[in-house]
Amino acid sequence: MNSQVYKKLKIPDAPGVYFFKKGKETLYIGRATSLHDRTRSYFGKDLIETRGPLLVDMVFKADGIEWEQTDSVLEALILEANMIKKHQPYYNTKEKDDKSFNYVCITDDKLPKVIIIRGKDIQSTLSRRYKIYGPFPNSGQLKEALKIIRRIFPFIDVQSAKRDNAEFYQQLGLSPDVSDSAVKKVYSKNIHHLKLFFEGKKKKIISYLKKDMMQYVKKHQFERAMGIKRQIFVLEHINDVALLKNESITLDARPKEFRIESYDIAHMSCKNMVGVMTVVEGGDVNKDEYRKFIIKSQTGVNDTGALLEVLERRFGHPEWPMPKLIVVDGGVAVMNTALKFQERVGLKIPVVAVTKDEHHKVKKILGDQKIIREYEKEILLANSEAHRFAIEYHRQKRGKNLFS
Repeated sequence: MNSQVYKKLKIPDAPGVYFFKKGKETLYIGRATSLHDRTRSYFGKDLIETRGPLLVDMVFKADGIEWEQTDSVLEALILEANMIKKHQPYYNTKEKDDKSFNYVCITDDKLPKVIIIRGKDIQSTLSRRYKIYGPFPNSGQLKEALKIIRRIFPFIDVQSAKRDNAEFYQQLGLSPDVSDSAVKKVYSKNIHHLKLFFEGKKKKIISYLKKDMMQYVKKHQFERAMGIKRQIFVLEHINDVALLKNESITLDARPKEFRIESYDIAHMSCKNMVGVMTVVEGGDVNKDEYRKFIIKSQTGVNDTGALLEVLERRFGHPEWPMPKLIVVDGGVAVMNTALKFQERVGLKIPVVAVTKDEHHKVKKILGDQKIIREYEKEILLANSEAHRFAIEYHRQKRGKNLFS
């Protein structure tokens, strides 16, 4: 498949799973935070260095790409595993020995456990009545995925099954106290929903949960109804920023697709604190992509804390296009906040900081000087827009609060 054929495809900048095809045959299946960016990477000049000769051969033989968009990276990870199991693509199994793949198993105990097993142990496990899901090629991402899922549907694993650990996991809300008969029934439903989630049936889970919620409302058990409502909300707004680890964002000097995001904070004596995100793409502002944030975690003068909240909330939306460059307003401390956040969640997006003098005039831009030289005009535009947008939003909020 050549790049000219690829350019005719309108692949979205969203999470999902992609399929390299040769006729009706599926050659290779992959998962992406951005379907557009990931599939485009297969047509770069450095493919043999970054992905190896086997996938170069795959791209050469392919004559088309199909894709399936998902609501989150987490669901893309699960869909990828289900599709690999269904199609058994030649280049997936050749790229990595399937004995090193990981599988999720739900045991058939009275109180089922959720465990991870390796491909080499799969045959011995198949003799038992376990529900097995996978393969999952990346063990690190699978573990992160289970951490996210466990906060939606608490489950028992090998560690929390140990008597000495049970209370600790229960206090964290990761494992249920199954000494209560009522909790046992809830746990049984959690396991059922967990199985459906690994089968890619999130809509069915939400339907079941809504029915349960209404039953509790009819019985005036409002606390339990609110608990299910929270479950539904989390399912519909999955925060899977931890799964963005190792998603390296590289500069490709393709200005039409080069997205710059700039962040700024505004407040007056710590009151009505807000944050904003502005976007510049291809040298022009994209106001449709601007975002506003009411700061909830800060009560004192702490612009770095406010920026951290904005970043956490912004990157809690993997469905939003990923930036190629981040611009922050401030000095070294502000820049380090953005870099430390990225380090914590595994992102690798270049960051620059625009420093100002006492008259709010640009004094210096900190960061990679090569990037700054190439995109200085766009950086200053994004920063100027962020400052204007933040002040405007702050005044609006202050005015509403003044007359409320």
